[in-house]
Amino acid sequence: MIQIRILSAQNDLLARAQHEHTAFLCIDRCWKPGDRIELLTDPRTSLMIRMDVSLPEGEVYLPEGKMTWTIPMEEHRLAYAPGAFEGLRHIVTARIMTGDERAACRDLARNPADLRGETDFYPHCTANVETRNESVFAARNVIDGLRFNTSHGEWPYESWGIGARTDAWCKIDFGREVLVSRAALTLRADFPHDAYWTSGHLVDSSGNDVAFELEKTGERQWIELSPHSIRWIRLERMVKSDDPSAFPSLRAFEVMGTDLIR
Repeated sequence: MIQIRILSAQNDLLARAQHEHTAFLCIDRCWKPGDRIELLTDPRTSLMIRMDVSLPEGEVYLPEGKMTWTIPMEEHRLAYAPGAFEGLRHIVTARIMTGDERAACRDLARNPADLRGETDFYPHCTANVETRNESVFAARNVIDGLRFNTSHGEWPYESWGIGARTDAWCKIDFGREVLVSRAALTLRADFPHDAYWTSGHLVDSSGNDVAFELEKTGERQWIELSPHSIRWIRLERMVKSDDPSAFPSLRAFEVMGTDLIR
């Protein structure tokens, strides 16, 4: 069973829909600060969800069977398409993923619905720095499923910015054990505004530490990982190029693999 609920900042129930496998909800309301969407289902369930007409469908894992999603407002909307979460009519959809979908090789990191701060759903991306604490440079941007990287700033060019920190790291938490095989990094390539990283490391919950090199390109750069199971993976110890620019940034962080089906 899946239940979708819309609640106000005062916890007033504004709308509700439920279904055994696939739930649809449409609500007429101008979103207000503190409005949130809740998804309820069985613990340890993977769902395919769509939180707004402007967002693509994406998968989430709910370890406790609940997802709390506060509607992005004000400055936070800059990392989304113009018009996102605006207007009077909104839709939300959620369906239970099939076993075949969970067993398929895919980008396990992709989550267009990821939010900044603590979440009760996964995958979730965090970092120890985000340039000027602006939403367009937040860690969540690298798993939103987009790879537009020839500019910087507002959608669709949002990215992870490190504020010139040399100790910056970016971590993806999957919320459960998954089987991974390789990763891909897409650098922000707004040259000459941007610099780039020449090398870095990927470490994960299994204890692996993979060193890699990078080139000055806007193309995906693949990093092979010996197939193994992990709960999280972290990008760290990146070395900046000698470009005059102080702004190396990451546009996309993809991790290919499958669920561990038990």
